[in-house]
Amino acid sequence: MKPADVALNFGTPSGSPRTSSDFEELNYPHHHTATSNSPTGSLGWTAVPRREEELPLPHYMSEDTARRRVPRAPAVDGGETFVAQDEKHPMDYDVYDDGGKDVYAKMKAARGPVGSGRLRRPPAPPPTTVGELIQQNLEHIPPIIYTLLACWTRFHKIGKSGNVIWDEAHFGKFGSHYLKREFYFDVHPPLGKMLVGLAGLLSGYDGSFDFKSGEAYPEHVPYTAMRVIMATFGVAMVPLGWYTAVELGMSWRACHLVALMVLFDVAWLCISRFILLDSMLLFFTFTTVFCLSKFHNQQYHSFSFDWWMWLAMTGISIGCVTSVKWVGLFVTALVGLYTIEDLWDKFGDLKMPVRDQIRHWGARIGCLIVLPILVYMASFKLHFLILNHSGPGDAQMSSLFQANLVGNDFASNPLDVAFGSKVTLKNMGWGGGLLHSHVQTYPVGSNQQQVTCYHYKDENNDWYITPRWGEPEPDAEGPIRFLQDGDVIRLRHAATTRNLHSHPIPAPVTKLNHEVSCYGNLTIGDEHDYWVVEVVDDIKRGKKNNVDKIHSLTTRLRFRHQVLGCYLRAANAILPQWGFKQVEVSCEKENNPGDVHTYWNVESHWNDRLPRGNTKFYRSPFLRDFWHLNVAMMTSNNALIPDPDKEDILASKPLDWPFLRLGLRMCGWGDNQTKYYLLGTPVIWWAGTTSLVVSLLVLAVYLIRMQRRYADMEPREWDHFIYVGKIAFFGWFLHYFPFMIMGRVTYVHHYLPTLYFSVLMFAHLVDHFVLTSKRFSEKTKWIVFGALSFTIFACFWWFRGLAFGMDGPINEHWGLRWRRSWNIYND
Repeated sequence: MKPADVALNFGTPSGSPRTSSDFEELNYPHHHTATSNSPTGSLGWTAVPRREEELPLPHYMSEDTARRRVPRAPAVDGGETFVAQDEKHPMDYDVYDDGGKDVYAKMKAARGPVGSGRLRRPPAPPPTTVGELIQQNLEHIPPIIYTLLACWTRFHKIGKSGNVIWDEAHFGKFGSHYLKREFYFDVHPPLGKMLVGLAGLLSGYDGSFDFKSGEAYPEHVPYTAMRVIMATFGVAMVPLGWYTAVELGMSWRACHLVALMVLFDVAWLCISRFILLDSMLLFFTFTTVFCLSKFHNQQYHSFSFDWWMWLAMTGISIGCVTSVKWVGLFVTALVGLYTIEDLWDKFGDLKMPVRDQIRHWGARIGCLIVLPILVYMASFKLHFLILNHSGPGDAQMSSLFQANLVGNDFASNPLDVAFGSKVTLKNMGWGGGLLHSHVQTYPVGSNQQQVTCYHYKDENNDWYITPRWGEPEPDAEGPIRFLQDGDVIRLRHAATTRNLHSHPIPAPVTKLNHEVSCYGNLTIGDEHDYWVVEVVDDIKRGKKNNVDKIHSLTTRLRFRHQVLGCYLRAANAILPQWGFKQVEVSCEKENNPGDVHTYWNVESHWNDRLPRGNTKFYRSPFLRDFWHLNVAMMTSNNALIPDPDKEDILASKPLDWPFLRLGLRMCGWGDNQTKYYLLGTPVIWWAGTTSLVVSLLVLAVYLIRMQRRYADMEPREWDHFIYVGKIAFFGWFLHYFPFMIMGRVTYVHHYLPTLYFSVLMFAHLVDHFVLTSKRFSEKTKWIVFGALSFTIFACFWWFRGLAFGMDGPINEHWGLRWRRSWNIYND
């Protein structure tokens, strides 16, 4: 129905001293005015009925089709016609007045309820009775029930297996390091592992267990309590799923579907029941999406307290999720895309003052960039403060950082380096290791003794600084000859007595560089053993001109081969298995003074003739340590590539995940072991993936029909459909596509954050086409909802043993292999 047209009666006001002759007289057409009982009478307007002009319809178009092609907007007849609105029917749009800058009519969204997300409701009055309080909070009863059910699924038989399961061997051990305050190195940021350490502390664990894979937990390790604390993050995922669906504007039945799928997915359930990082990663991913949707629903009232709170909470969630695993950068990208679109829309709002535009930009930069970075950096600061003792990961950090660790003697070593000193040489490139050699030889090239960079302390890292052949060896009774810029030296390997050597043979990995090896012994060698010491600068004393003597830890050096002119370099190129996957050391032909991978410093230093150093001399700035550790993490992460010489039966490819082609055995598969198999609930994974494909097809159909002027949805309904679809699809794509181009080894658990967005998409499409559709009766909607809920629960119940643990011979648990590629049974 078209809205009634309204005309304004500009007659002479009663009691006016002016007559009609004082006004310009216009000839108006004669119309019948509305009576005093007209609904517009209270507005002071006069309703003027219009004669409908009947237009002929095309021969191919029915009246219903033509009506659906008519844009649902106020009519314009020689000007703007305003439709009277009351509080129950607010205007969707207001007319944009550009001050005559544009001759075309421009429309913009009204400053009212946002056109997507959850519909805004007026706040309820304060309750005066208990009954009113309960009535106003009835909407919270379903998530409370789901949370209780989540407690049962996550905690049921959680301590059944008393052995170290899968990656508990890693993250349990890292938690132990926090309790012992020993520095370690890992490829993941520290927040999740600090929470594992906190779980151990709250459980009464003393950090003495080694967490060896498959080993039985001793009685003094409260592994069940630690698992329960980790599973609490998995419990919280369920109400977060519910409230996120609410904030996305889904119907209550669709909210139930989201909560049921989060509650009953076997993969999410299984991964949450062990001492792992994944439950925390999933939890913070859920909180980020929830906070983003909550912030979106505050857009009608910018810069209010709630608006600032949820924008800041989104930033804090981003900082937390990236501080657990770098996979959190994917949901950060989703927030970034949303923010770019939001600011672009505001940039096109010419009625918004420039001051407000700047405030919006500043708020996004402060809350979504600066605040997450501060949270991320704070996790590393706390990491450094806790781990202040020397541990197994020292060598990944700079020598200056290690000098400040309790139990490390670097800072007490002699300060001035001299001929005859025994030293270790640390590469100062980000993630650099210690110059290392061992008795194994190169299988290619010269077949001489290998030289590598190694990230752990070992006696094979020790070298003696000796003079050239023919020069006298350092005399223990004679004067001390200190090492200076320009000195030519030999570096003799302490363990094998061979000399650091280079020759014009291609390096095994970096073919353009010369090979570096160890050659000769105490009496055999040649001029290819000579290296010229070049000082770069000193961290404490500044430029090269201020360096008279080379100091341990602080002086940065380069080693130039005297004959070839190349520079000793270690740039994180990884040797094959014959080189134990250690870092290649080569001699670079190009002289690049800015290449930090050619920089070295003396780390450990032993010389009985020299005095001990002063520990107060060494300080390592936080920002340098923070950046160094992150680059080392990135380097090590990139090195996690599939080994072609070794078959990994646990690994899977990204193409295997969407339709659940392969699961993962999380432990030993013997008849006497409790077995866990990481596999999702099939109907949830398959339905979610299918919904993503269907969403693209549906969007294409809607766009084609819109181009043909079909109005399938009201403007707000369309905005909501697109908004939720973009959150779900781009969230899924940003979490999934990066794994397609990564070179690192991947496993099925990498898909678990991605799965959440396919769940949202499935619930969104079911909600759109069935649960909120006017085409179906309530009975039909109940049948569809009931059938989907029963299917989800029944499939979970069938596969629940994969997460709760399976005892006895695995082949006795029949009916679990729905796809032949699932390696559940011992064939």
